[in-house]
Amino acid sequence: MNRRTVSVLFVCTGNICRSPLAQGVAEAMAAKLNKAMVFDSAGTGDWHAGEAPDPRAVEAAARRGYHIANQRARALSDEDFARFDHIIGMDSGHKRWLLTARDVRRLEERPVSMLMDWSVGLAGKDVPDPYYGDDAAFEHALDLIEKGVDGLVRRM
Repeated sequence: MNRRTVSVLFVCTGNICRSPLAQGVAEAMAAKLNKAMVFDSAGTGDWHAGEAPDPRAVEAAARRGYHIANQRARALSDEDFARFDHIIGMDSGHKRWLLTARDVRRLEERPVSMLMDWSVGLAGKDVPDPYYGDDAAFEHALDLIEKGVDGLVRRM
């Protein structure tokens, strides 16, 4: 039986905190569950293009066994709407931005959702941006990301 590989793009603002964390968690969970899935991440802007994830995100991920240090930030491109089956924002602002960009630019119709919409009991909730917070803010964001990604990977 052939399994179709599902592709998912996670999107946050600068692609250095939440979306790289989501990509790293998703890669690990999909591998553990033997799911045929491909993941990437991007930002709504190019402020950090080419940079590694925030060191605090790298450290929080590493403490839980996820490896994201080799990722590099990039901005979302129009081609991403054709390349990915699902485009997932980390908060309601990202979802609105993605829907507007897709519609205004007349891009490929792809499902756009928020990460927490895939979790049980947390649909509609934002993954708060930990960038201006402390280590606890990164841990909290990662807690939510793990819940959202778990629901996503299991439902695909």
